Amino acid sequence: MTRRADSLTPEYFAGLYGGGPDPDPWGFTTSAYEAAKYAATLAALPRTRYASGLEIGCSIGVLTRDLGPRCDALIGIDVVETALVAARARCADRPWVRFEACAIPEAWPDGRFDLILLSEVVYFFTRDDVARIGARIGAAIEPGGDVVLVHWLGETDYPLSGDAAAETFIAAAAGFATPLHGARNADYRIDVLRAHGGTAVAGA
Repeated sequence: MTRRADSLTPEYFAGLYGGGPDPDPWGFTTSAYEAAKYAATLAALPRTRYASGLEIGCSIGVLTRDLGPRCDALIGIDVVETALVAARARCADRPWVRFEACAIPEAWPDGRFDLILLSEVVYFFTRDDVARIGARIGAAIEPGGDVVLVHWLGETDYPLSGDAAAETFIAAAAGFATPLHGARNADYRIDVLRAHGGTAVAGA
């Protein structure tokens, strides 16, 4: 399969969602794969609770809703406003969870975070843009904070494979974060990185 030469655009993702009130082009609300992956992602978080979380590529907020109770404050960002409308509705009873339209790496949300989650996102970008995303995260992650990557390992035409995306990001983050642990199965891999500095303790 031929891979795309450029990072996927906001228009690409907008075309997937259509105009429905609760668009779900990847079956986030119905897929057994997604449910199992979300549970594994939450189980992989090194801490019970975080002060400030950022979920990049939150889509319609299914994982965001489950992640909310683990954070004192949580921002979900996505490039598709239709998806964000659904995410806001899904998390309306969690006032500490908010959402922003944001197209990374050109734009970036304000604030600093002790958790940054990129679930099935990084392989949408070229290696150069992954390096730029890494630089953004390096400036935004708190000392001792956690960066969590999740990637599907199946075939796609995205700019990077799941393994290439994870390894490219880990290399880009080497100046500010160290791999803490990882897990993989036939479908996906999860990588957890810990930002340098700080006195954070797993489970805190």
